Amino acid sequence: MDHHPLSLMHLRASRINGRSPCIFASIGSAKKAGETEERLHNVVAWRETPFYTDAERAALALTEAATRLQDGAPGVTDEIWNTAADHFSEEQPGAIILEVAMTNFFNRINRTVREQAGRTW
Repeated sequence: MDHHPLSLMHLRASRINGRSPCIFASIGSAKKAGETEERLHNVVAWRETPFYTDAERAALALTEAATRLQDGAPGVTDEIWNTAADHFSEEQPGAIILEVAMTNFFNRINRTVREQAGRTW
């Protein structure tokens, strides 16, 4: 899987969770990997912008569905899963799920220990 979708997914989940340390870190690593400012700034509104591929949109939809569980959202629906499956190999959805799970895990740890962006990263 291209590094860019993983960086975008990490950034989107961290923005949903409002976790500044992970937002700060994901922007820095995405820039080092060649991600553009335009795409980084617009990931919050990825549905309304032309900057992302269909595969990236499928990954971002899966990221949001798995992250917004506390919002009472329906979670990962068959439609979301099938769309992602259409764009990725059999192994890649596992990488997406792991990225989302780890991002949400670290978002919660950083909130628990009250980590601030830029202090230790």
